[in-house]
Amino acid sequence: MSDYYELLGVPTQATAGEIRQAYARLARDRHPDRFPDAEAKRRAEADLQELTTAFNTLLNPRSRQEYDAARNRPVLRTPEDIARDAFERAQPLVEAGSLDEALVLLRTAVHHAPDEAAYHAALGRLLARAPQAAREAVQALERATQLAPTNAAAFADLAAVLARQGLRLRAQKAIEAAQRLAPRDSRIARLAAELGRS
Repeated sequence: MSDYYELLGVPTQATAGEIRQAYARLARDRHPDRFPDAEAKRRAEADLQELTTAFNTLLNPRSRQEYDAARNRPVLRTPEDIARDAFERAQPLVEAGSLDEALVLLRTAVHHAPDEAAYHAALGRLLARAPQAAREAVQALERATQLAPTNAAAFADLAAVLARQGLRLRAQKAIEAAQRLAPRDSRIARLAAELGRS
């Protein structure tokens, strides 16, 4: 995508009047009717279409705001960057209660960085909120514990999901692992007591 400001030759803080003036000058200079050659005429038509798109985008305040936001957003190049960005954008959505959007972003994070335990753990915790997704929550949390075998919180989260599913023996094993890793953690102690493993 071309930079619309550069295309019109205006600064990013240009007024609507400056944008109109720049567009009028460029449209006049590059109008297809000014070119007799068929190939040059086709290029001029494409240029005019791009100029018109830039003009319409920058003249409309809402479109301009959206364009500026997209223009200033960093370009994500590696899978790790994409995963990190998705994970970071998911956190406030979870807190705000936009769980469906957060779920899409966390799945994106796990897809692009399958060896990152924190992404699996976050996905598992979110999936655990929906009873119909309990199996997938268990899988995500088990993967988190495999990737980070010293993460007591992931073992505790896994134990809680397993317990809700009625899988007490597996839940007890997970909480035992959490207790070994964090014997003084009050949340783990409460969960262990609930499971009869204090």
